Amino acid sequence: MKKILTILGARPQFIKAASIHRYLSSYDTNLREVIVHTGQHYDNNMSDVFFSELEISKPKYNLGIGGINQGAMTGRMIEEIEKISIIEKPDIILVYGDTNSTLAGAIVSSKMHIPLAHIEAGLRSFNNNMPEEINRILTDRVSNLLFCPTQRAENNLKNEGFENFKDKKIINSGDIMYESALYYSKYSKKPDDLDIKDKFILATFHRAEITNNINNLKNIIDALNDINKDLKVIVPIHPRTNKVLKINKINCNFKLIKPVSYLEMIWLIQNSNIVMTDSGGLQKESYFFNKICLTLRDETEWIELVHSGNNIIVGSKKEKILDSFYKKRKFIPTKENLYGLGDTSKIIVDEIKNFLN
Repeated sequence: MKKILTILGARPQFIKAASIHRYLSSYDTNLREVIVHTGQHYDNNMSDVFFSELEISKPKYNLGIGGINQGAMTGRMIEEIEKISIIEKPDIILVYGDTNSTLAGAIVSSKMHIPLAHIEAGLRSFNNNMPEEINRILTDRVSNLLFCPTQRAENNLKNEGFENFKDKKIINSGDIMYESALYYSKYSKKPDDLDIKDKFILATFHRAEITNNINNLKNIIDALNDINKDLKVIVPIHPRTNKVLKINKINCNFKLIKPVSYLEMIWLIQNSNIVMTDSGGLQKESYFFNKICLTLRDETEWIELVHSGNNIIVGSKKEKILDSFYKKRKFIPTKENLYGLGDTSKIIVDEIKNFLN
């Protein structure tokens, strides 16, 4: 029996891990998964509820490392994951996406010479000011199995010379979040405390380039306040964003609701008119459910969505946000399957098995 040490810490990672965990639990794969929750998302509605709702086994280790500066957070994660790796002696470490938890797992694997599998490898925004960009680049560099969600991600790795490394394998696996969206969409549910009957806009914003730049944050709030006069805006508020709003006494005239579970988020996407977000995952989920997305960033790693005409980059300028919102657009179905066929978990597990054998 081979052992996988799975490192999780943030909401999108729980969603991605659910499909892999379900596949490992459903079939005789000769693989045993040990889950480590770093605690990077420490609010109950940002983490614990996802494990129960998505039927992921309770983590064997919960490190409770969250709510501190990035350097300290990553360093403490490295220290604790290393201790766990000494105890568990995993055959491979599995990481997802581009968070501090991802990078910490990657560094431990490289220092301890444990093979590393990276799900969502090859994504590039080409903005090195984003902490996530640095995390994903460094993680890719030390990974052995690089699972790319799209053809563009695979091309990025090839352009960076990854094909020349004998200890690396690039696999276009399709997008694991697409598989999760397909499976869990039939279980979507309306948030309990939400009383709304008409159409609405779903908006989220939490990235550092917004919350750490008050002008950017105020521009977005001002735009949403204006839009809310014509169409109701609903914002599941991230704890970090909420803290910044309160400290700076920024007034929101639209509806703020507490962080929602994944099944509730799916319901919000399905029933919205349009999505506005700085979240990479939500950009894709909007596409999965045939919704136009206005991206509150100056770039995106999901370039294929922009090319499809369904994702419009608006940044944090109030005028551009309003101009893009009031231009009437309809969702444009794409002919090709941008994110695979919904069998990503099988592809990933089979590749891990073959690698370990």
